[in-house]
Amino acid sequence: MTEDDTGDGFGSEHRMIIEQVRDQIDPGAAERKAMRQVTAQLRSRITTEIESLPVDADIIQVGSTARGTWLAGDRDIDMFVRFPADLDREVLEEYGLTIGNAVLPSGDEEYAEHPYVTGTFEGFEVDLVPCYDVDAGSELQSAVDRTPHHNRYLQTRIGESTAAAVRVLKQFLKGIGAYGSDLRTRGFSGYLTELLVVEYGDFEGVLKTAAKWEPPIEIDPKAHGSAAHDDPLVVVDPTDPTRNVAAVCSATNISRLQHYARQFLEEPAQTYFTSPTETTAKMDSEVVRTHLQRRGTSPVAVVFDSPDIVDDQLYPQLRKSIQGIRTALEAEGFDVIRTATFADDQAVLFIELMHRHCPAIERHTGPPIAVREHASEFYTAYESDTHTYGPFIDDDRYVVERERTWTDAAAFLRSEAIFDVGLGAQIEEALADTYTVLIEDDITALTPEFGESLTRYFEPTA
Repeated sequence: MTEDDTGDGFGSEHRMIIEQVRDQIDPGAAERKAMRQVTAQLRSRITTEIESLPVDADIIQVGSTARGTWLAGDRDIDMFVRFPADLDREVLEEYGLTIGNAVLPSGDEEYAEHPYVTGTFEGFEVDLVPCYDVDAGSELQSAVDRTPHHNRYLQTRIGESTAAAVRVLKQFLKGIGAYGSDLRTRGFSGYLTELLVVEYGDFEGVLKTAAKWEPPIEIDPKAHGSAAHDDPLVVVDPTDPTRNVAAVCSATNISRLQHYARQFLEEPAQTYFTSPTETTAKMDSEVVRTHLQRRGTSPVAVVFDSPDIVDDQLYPQLRKSIQGIRTALEAEGFDVIRTATFADDQAVLFIELMHRHCPAIERHTGPPIAVREHASEFYTAYESDTHTYGPFIDDDRYVVERERTWTDAAAFLRSEAIFDVGLGAQIEEALADTYTVLIEDDITALTPEFGESLTRYFEPTA
């Protein structure tokens, strides 16, 4: 390392790597020209459709392609049509779909808070979204109404050097697996990434600051003073002081940014900018068996057909379901090491246990004998129970050793008891249809569909 290559900042090696990364991710002149041409064609087509409607509306391009922060190869264009704030909601939806279907005739109607059209135009993926033209991001009639205000705020603050730093940070977050505000990833959104670079000046500034974060962290670009947020990272939306832009970020991904920021500052490498999904090997059955023998644990997996819902609905339900199962198993005396969820055509609730079986009895400790009323109730409840050992006195309390309800975790998961654990609604419906419980070596049956997921489970990294 050179003299200035320290953990306190960027040296020549850091900058050389960043230049190499930029060579790969900065859109070239031809790509920028194509983007401008297609955007102009879209504007013209949309304008023609607006003129045929009995209402005033305008067009605004939003998102990374509007602010120059898109990465080479990205072909996504977001076009918003803004309608008057007093337009009836049903009419806005009708006009939005009319325009969208005319401009993108082979597109699909998608539904968020209200419908919009997504499709392909001259090789670019286009979202054409109707919204209300509101005066401020805090005066919303629908969630998408704030997006043009995001655009206005950032366009005056992002020049070419800032845009270049945003692209580098986006690629870094992709490389460490922390980019994307979808509810599967729960990482950093494009808008949040831009705000962080604007706040801290450049890529180096973000990494140096993140390396020193001590959650909870609050960033308030416009000094609004925030509403109460119970999140590890709070970035107050400069266009809407009630909103935390980082609300979706999981503590894991915030910690992941901290970890890799420190790693890159101390020992720069281009590998931090390569997505882990590009390098994850698919684990086969024999390697899984080797890990099971080495670990000596008892994994179980609940396997079922994935519900036909979008990822932003599926993954929160999978997380709720696995947490419900974990809590129930621990309440029954089964020690859980770690859990995971996998999803493709099938979905998996994966639980690794210290042991699959528990003894036939469990210890149940009563109140202190000195607490006469409660202690007497406890004693009376068990004194005639022939299925328990006790009550007896241990130190200052009554104790019984009673029969355990479940001695086999797999039996618990195969029983109707699984439906009492607080499953996600559509996960519960899928399990009610049919599901399979795999135990121990049987989980090798998951490798054809989930070999990469098992690699990430059994060979975890930061």
